[in-house]
Amino acid sequence: MNRIKEVLKEKGISQAWLAKKLDKSYNTINEYARNVRQPSIEDLYKIANILGVSAKDLLIEQ
Repeated sequence: MNRIKEVLKEKGISQAWLAKKLDKSYNTINEYARNVRQPSIEDLYKIANILGVSAKDLLIEQ
């Protein structure tokens, strides 16, 4: 599980903006945000870098 949706909201960043920065489709980012699909480790680190947080901050411990 991830916190991408929460971090985007906290930072006031749209899923569309993140999709453009990652060169991914909006649907892919939306699936990440809804935890329907999980990003690869590589993409998780890219997302964290773009959002200015650590990859660990994007994860929810289960």
